[in-house]
Amino acid sequence: MAEISINASKRTNFGKGASRRDRVAGLVPAVIYGHNAEPQHVSLPARELGVALKTSNVLLNVSFDGKSELVLPKSVSKNPLSGIFEHVDLLVVRKGEKVTVEVPVHTEGAYDKDGILEHVNNTIEIEAEATSIPAFLVLDLTEMPAGTSKTAGDVVLPAGTTLVSDPALVVVHLSERSSAAEPVAEAAPAAAAPAEAPKAE
Repeated sequence: MAEISINASKRTNFGKGASRRDRVAGLVPAVIYGHNAEPQHVSLPARELGVALKTSNVLLNVSFDGKSELVLPKSVSKNPLSGIFEHVDLLVVRKGEKVTVEVPVHTEGAYDKDGILEHVNNTIEIEAEATSIPAFLVLDLTEMPAGTSKTAGDVVLPAGTTLVSDPALVVVHLSERSSAAEPVAEAAPAAAAPAEAPKAE
């Protein structure tokens, strides 16, 4: 996985007021932590961060205060109304070490078209080398019959990665379409015509 370099500035003021001023200035408050080191508080440019976070499990090379840290975004808070980034937690990683991450699962292959495909879980958890996290995993649905499921254990993992999720975790289920015909309501019998009154002689 490619690394994205991003310049940050060290934060010296904290609290809601300082965070609000950062966001108004187009910056995102962030904390860098991990490897038993003291947390480091920085501000990241919101636009560059937004572009970087479009890639799942992106690795960021964050430069600030005359040094740089290789980090993995672990928690991203966004305002649900405005969509503005409010805060980001960044985990320090080292080349060669293993990390546990959730990775999207993409499906491919022609399955039984008589079924209805349901995506039950869009991601699964794996352990991978920090600099070799796959952008996505592929689950083959070729000739999958209706009424069956594919699980995390069916996903073929790249070399060097291991499955953390339960192998029995259902990723997709191919439901059977209902073939039972709707019962047709029987027509009500026509009302009998009233008998004619006898004519007077």
